[in-house]
Amino acid sequence: MTTDILMPKATAVWLVDNTSLTFEQIADFCGLHPLEVKGIADGEVARDIRGADPIANGQLSREELDAAQNNPAYRMKAQKSRHAELLKPVKKAPRYTPVSRRQDRPDAIAWFLRNHPEVPDSQLARILGTTKATIDQVRNRTHWNSANIKPVDPVTLGLATQLELDAVVRKAADKKAKDDARRGVTEPEGPTLRPASEAGAYEDEVAVGDDDIHDEPAFDDEAEHAED
Repeated sequence: MTTDILMPKATAVWLVDNTSLTFEQIADFCGLHPLEVKGIADGEVARDIRGADPIANGQLSREELDAAQNNPAYRMKAQKSRHAELLKPVKKAPRYTPVSRRQDRPDAIAWFLRNHPEVPDSQLARILGTTKATIDQVRNRTHWNSANIKPVDPVTLGLATQLELDAVVRKAADKKAKDDARRGVTEPEGPTLRPASEAGAYEDEVAVGDDDIHDEPAFDDEAEHAED
């Protein structure tokens, strides 16, 4: 068999129920083990799977099936299904950046490096449609136009949407938070409070200072008049 078939177990279920093929013939056509096909026939395997007709979905011709049923040594050849192209996963095309905006990408890279250094280069390359080499050049100031590069928001430049930018930043921030938590790194939020021991010592110092102020001798008016 040179062509992988769709839904091999469902196809095997149909062939077991509707043909006189041997377990070996079905196993060879579906890419299964003969014992697995025997388990299907015994009701021990794929009991809840509905059979799929390989002739109806274009994976097997009637002539091939008849030839196999007439000769147990014959091995059926699958043909390419007309549904195969529709079921193939569609690969996402690389981001296209208009020629008029490609010169703005270094500015967007500089903005990311300054404001969101936690975003990995792979994500930068994907959202901006650039390369890791260009990112390194901007970071190391070896880019041919380094003197004129200014950090600019990629949304303002039209290189990404606000939703895309938020998603990338949020993903990088979550990953950084998990990594920091794994390493036991915590960053204080806002000004920290003075430790209790230091706070107590500080209050004692203030109290002593106040007592000293109150204990200073006061000059009364009579003493001043006596000196006069």
